[in-house]
Amino acid sequence: MSHGFPPFISGAHLDQGLFLARIIAEIGASSRAGAGLEKPVRHLRLLIALAALALLPATHAHEVPSDVTVRLLVRPAGDRAVVLVRAPLEAMQDIVFPTFGPGYLDVPNAAPQLRSAAQVWLLDNLELYEGERRVPLSIVAVRASIPSDRAFAEFDTALAHFTAAPLAAGLDLPWQQALLDVQLEAPIESENSLFSLRAHTERLGRRVVNAVRFFGANGVERVFQLEGDAGVVALDPRWHQSMLRFLVQGFEHILGGADHLLFLLCLVVPFRRQLRALVWIVTAFTAGHSMTLIASAYGAAPTGLWFPPLVETLIALSIFYMCVENVVCANPRTRWPIAFGFGLVHGFGFSFALQSTLQFAGDHVLTSLLAFNVGIELGQLLVLLLVVPALNLLFRYVPERAGGIVIAVLIGHTAWHWLAERFATLRAFGFFSWF
Repeated sequence: MSHGFPPFISGAHLDQGLFLARIIAEIGASSRAGAGLEKPVRHLRLLIALAALALLPATHAHEVPSDVTVRLLVRPAGDRAVVLVRAPLEAMQDIVFPTFGPGYLDVPNAAPQLRSAAQVWLLDNLELYEGERRVPLSIVAVRASIPSDRAFAEFDTALAHFTAAPLAAGLDLPWQQALLDVQLEAPIESENSLFSLRAHTERLGRRVVNAVRFFGANGVERVFQLEGDAGVVALDPRWHQSMLRFLVQGFEHILGGADHLLFLLCLVVPFRRQLRALVWIVTAFTAGHSMTLIASAYGAAPTGLWFPPLVETLIALSIFYMCVENVVCANPRTRWPIAFGFGLVHGFGFSFALQSTLQFAGDHVLTSLLAFNVGIELGQLLVLLLVVPALNLLFRYVPERAGGIVIAVLIGHTAWHWLAERFATLRAFGFFSWF
C-alpha cells in the first residue's frame, strides 16, 4: 500500500537522469490533480517529490574550457603503433564523473566514465595513417592523473605510467583539475612506414592546442604544435611531401595577402606594356623577398616583439610610396632597385606566415622554403596574367594617365589607413622610445 507517497522514492539506485525525469513527472501530475485528490495529500506528495529532487547528487555543469592542451606521444615499434594521450578531464563535456565531498573525483568508481570519455572525445577523434591507409586505433588502458604528474615528459615514462599504481581512493582531487591519460594501439605493417596523424580535438575547448611528439624507429624525433584541426600531418615527412605542402601554402598566401597584391599592382601599372622592364621588376622583387625569407627561417631576423609590427608598417609604407610615385611620375624609367629594396621588407612579412608551419618541413627546411617561394611566384604570375590584360582593357576606354592616377589614389587611400593603424601599433610596443 502506497499511502499516497511517490512510488519511486525507494529506488535509491535508479539512474540519476531517469530519477530526475520521474520526479518532474510526479510534480506535474500532482499539480494537475483534480478535486478527487484531497488537498493535504496532494501537497504532501509535492513536498516529498521536491525533497527527493533536492537530495539528488549534484551534477557537473560542464562549461567549455577556454584553453585546452592535448599531449600526444606517438611511437611505432615492431608491428604496433602506440599513441599515448593526455587531456584535461574538464574538457570531457557531457560526461558526469562520480565525485564525493565538495567535488573531489571518486577515482575507484570513475573507471566507466573515464573509458567513455576516452572513447567519445579522444579515440573517436584521432586518425592514424600508415601511408595512405588508416589504421584502427583501440583503447588499451585508461587512468586518471594529478595535474602535477610529469610522466608525459618522455615516452618511456608515460608508457610505464599506465602500469603504475592508480590514484589512491579518497584523494582530494577536484575533478576539474584531474587529467585523463589514455593508451591507444594500432596494428601496423612496418615501423619504418610513413605515419600521419589527424586530431579532431577542436571541440574540447575554445582554443585547443595538440602538442604532438613523434618518436620514429630510426631515432628521429619530431615536435608539433597543432592548433585546432590542422588536417592530416605527416609525422616524418618525405621531401616531396614537404615540397608540395609549402608550394600550396606559398600560392595561397600570396593570393590571400591584400597588401602584397596591392604593392605588386602598383609596381606594374606603369610598365604593363614593357615586358622586359616588367620581368626585371618582378625578378628583383622575387630576389629581395627570397633573401629575407630564407634568412628569417634560419634565425637571422630580429626576435623582438617590435619587429613584426615594424615590418607590417614598412609594408604599408612601401605601398603608399609606390602610389605617390605613380601619381607624381608619369613615366618612370626603371623600378627594379626599389622593387628589390621593398622585396626585402616583404620577405620578412612572408616569413611570419612560416613561423607556425615550418615545423611540418621535417628535415627538408631548405626544400620547403624554396617550394614556398615558388608557390609565391606562381601566385604572382597568376595575378599578372589576370591584371595586365584587365588594365589594357580598362585603358581602352579610360585615358591611361588619368586611370593610373585614380588607381594609385584608391590604393594609396587604403595604404594610408593601414600605415596609420600599424604605426599606432608600433608605437604601442615602445619602438620609438629607443631613439
